Amino acid sequence: MLVDSHCHLDYYVEAEIADVIARAKEAGIGRMVTIGTRFAQAAQVKALTERFDCVLGTVGIHPHNAGEGPLPSAEALAALADHPRIIGLGESGLDYFYDKAPRDAQAENFRNHIRAAQLTGLPLAIHARQADEDIADILAEERERGGAFPFLLHCFSSGRALAERAVAMGGYVSFSGILTFPKSEELRDIARDMPADRLLVETDAPYLAPVPFRGKRCEPAMVAHTAKVLASVRGMEIAALEALTTRNFETLFKKAA
Repeated sequence: MLVDSHCHLDYYVEAEIADVIARAKEAGIGRMVTIGTRFAQAAQVKALTERFDCVLGTVGIHPHNAGEGPLPSAEALAALADHPRIIGLGESGLDYFYDKAPRDAQAENFRNHIRAAQLTGLPLAIHARQADEDIADILAEERERGGAFPFLLHCFSSGRALAERAVAMGGYVSFSGILTFPKSEELRDIARDMPADRLLVETDAPYLAPVPFRGKRCEPAMVAHTAKVLASVRGMEIAALEALTTRNFETLFKKAA
């Protein structure tokens, strides 16, 4: 069984969500985590987890949306996550590529999510784009301030230094369809070298469809193709990789175990 540790089921048309999930099950995807990007969206995420037994969720504010209004406190985020099928926080982090929100708002939002993770013990899904040094520094600062907390770098496409610093702080690294792209040789090298017990796979669906579906809309079913590439670069049989990443998922997301 595989787990798609990061997707956005609420981004599909309502009438097709059941079919998207059915195709994932047919492809051997046993569970999928639909991810929060706005505070007001949490009710929709929770409803999806209650409607489908294979769907779990997170709640949080994406860095793109950090400038849309007053940011919730760590305590408010923790309260929002108090639901039996909400297993994590986020996604939150920093995005200096699009810069859709002021960087100070992104940083405040990111720190609030980290503090919510410290309050709840729930893992934080981190979005990092062209902000490697600031991501790593904030993680280290907040860890020093409030103690260790569980997290993963989702849809990893950053540099080796961030991956290594994150792992040293107890973090996990999740790979998406980007791993399968022809020009992602450096990323595959990083994936090859990460500790086995810190690896996850995801789609970030409906974005970033892996080869051979590149350019098409992504679905959770396609995480199987990313897993095959990760198994290949690690020199593993696919069944062993599936078991490894599922075990890692359950270790990180303890409410899912």
